[in-house]
Parts: sequence; C-alpha cells; structure tokens
Amino acid sequence: MQRNRWSRWFAGVLMVSLIVMGCAKSAGNSAAPATAATGSGPVASESAATCKGDGSKGEVKMMINQWVGAAANVAVAQCLLQQMGYKVTTSTLAEEVAWQGFDTGEVDVILENWGHPDLEKKYIQETKLATDAGANGVTGIIGWYVPGWMIDKYPDLADWNNLNKYADLFKTSESGDKGQFLGSDPTFVQYDEALIANLHLNFKDVFSGSEAATITAFQQADKNKTPLIGYFYDPQWLLSEIKLVQIHLPAYTPGCDADLKKVACDYPPYILNKIVRTKFMETGGDAATFIKNFKWANEDQNSVADAITNKSMSPEDAAKQWIDANPAKWQAWIP
Repeated sequence: MQRNRWSRWFAGVLMVSLIVMGCAKSAGNSAAPATAATGSGPVASESAATCKGDGSKGEVKMMINQWVGAAANVAVAQCLLQQMGYKVTTSTLAEEVAWQGFDTGEVDVILENWGHPDLEKKYIQETKLATDAGANGVTGIIGWYVPGWMIDKYPDLADWNNLNKYADLFKTSESGDKGQFLGSDPTFVQYDEALIANLHLNFKDVFSGSEAATITAFQQADKNKTPLIGYFYDPQWLLSEIKLVQIHLPAYTPGCDADLKKVACDYPPYILNKIVRTKFMETGGDAATFIKNFKWANEDQNSVADAITNKSMSPEDAAKQWIDANPAKWQAWIP
C-alpha cells in the first residue's frame, strides 16, 4: 500500500490525458476530473475525485458485510473500479450467505473476511470456487470491552478473573439473576456463550442484533455512566469517539479455539483478507488485479467509516474524500 508510483502504462495515459484536457482546465473546469481520451482507466488530477464510469470493461459484484467498516472498504474500491470503467454492483449480506454467492455467481469479491475456517475449507480447499486474494491491510481485534469510566472506578475489572465479583452491576431485565453480556449480531464471528460457560462466569449472553445497536448501547453507557460489558472490535470508528477498554481474557494460543464447545481463551488477532470467486480471479483482468492490490490500514478504514457514520456523508462522498487525500496509496492498486 505504501508504493508511490504509477505503472508505465498508466503514466502514459496520464500524460496524454493532461494534454487533451489542458484547455478545459484553463477554461475554469478544474472541478471536473480529467479522464483518459481512450476511456481505459482513471486518471489522477488536481480536481476532486469522481466515482462515475461507463461500465464498458465489465461488471464486478461486491459484497458488503453488515458493519460500517466493510461499507468503507467497498465504497473506496467501488469508486476506483468505476473510474477504471467497470460497472460495480453491491449486495449487503450476512457473512455465511455471502460465501454461497461464489457458487451461484452472485458474488465476485468479499473485501473483508474475519476468519471462517469452515467456509475457507469448503469453498477454497474443497470446491475451489473461491480464492484467497491476500491481506487487505487491516488487522481485526475482537474482544470483550467495557466503557473506560468503569476501569477508572473498578481497576481490577479489566481482569476476567474478577468478572463474577462485579456480575451484579451488569444485571438487566433480559439477563435475570445474571450479569448481562451484550453480544452483537449473532451472525458475526463469536463464541461468547462458550467462553461464559467454560470460564464459569455468572453472565448471560444477550444479543443486541446489530453493530448499530451495540454502538448505541456503548455510547449511552459512556454518556450516562451505566455499566455495560460486551462484544466489540477494532477497527471501528467508535474507538476514536469514546474510550473502551478491553478485558484481559485468558491469552490466545494457536488451537485454543479449535473446539468452540470447549474454548476458554481470547479471540485471535485476525489478519483480514480478501476472498474472491476463482473464475473472477482468472477472467477479471484489471479488476481482479486491482482487488489483489487493494490494501490499506485500520486508520484509513476508520476515517471513511467515521465520515459515513458521523459526518452525514454518503459512502460515495466519503470515498471521494479519502481518494482525494490519499493518492499515493490508491495509485499503487491500479494495474
């Protein structure tokens, strides 16, 4: 992602385009992005990015997972692919359902896979319908979190061994005589119920139902100083807005989560990767190469996700803002 050069071909197109568009720019059209006279790809200019394209180079079907970080990934990739001349269609699907699209042809690209060894075995190793297209640059951290004010007030709460000591603080009408542990979307990668049982914790896993509901719960717990413990993860823009502290669960070691009925360790760090339909990888041309090259960092994703969520920007406008600010990063993805 840190490479700061164009390919020779792309530089040639840029030079031709600048010559062709020079008069238009001098006439006061600097707000309109320059495009190659041949229409063969996006061309950088000093003007604002556009996400328009003619779709002449084919179609790319991209899946958006049900969290805003995934929407941020797709918004930027979609904008640039459309500049390259591709039509991009998107679907918002639960993780496991999205993988089924590799079989039906309804999904070409998943830009953020959070570790599904069962699905990887089926679709990559056995049926070979999907291919690992490499890391997307983001490291995912799943864990148990509490608002920062709780650790200030109860410092030993950060150690899982002391959770039962504070279980009564977290009781709700839904958890009964146990403390409530707030799960998120039940389709997300999670094994909190097993952790609670195997660590002998006096808690009940209660799902919020969605990322948005979990975010709202943590925001209210921070603002109103109400106790809350729940499933959360990084990257996520909320971590830049309020302080959340991760509970120290028993350390992850390779294989400790092999049996989800017996798991008694923390979540592993996830080197998030891109999964693509094998046929698309073989026949997708420049679009497939672009997807292989797509790689950015947690802070990049968080900046776009924050713009979508907190600055009332559409995914397209948030993508254009990031593209304008980070040409050296995305130029390295272009074939």
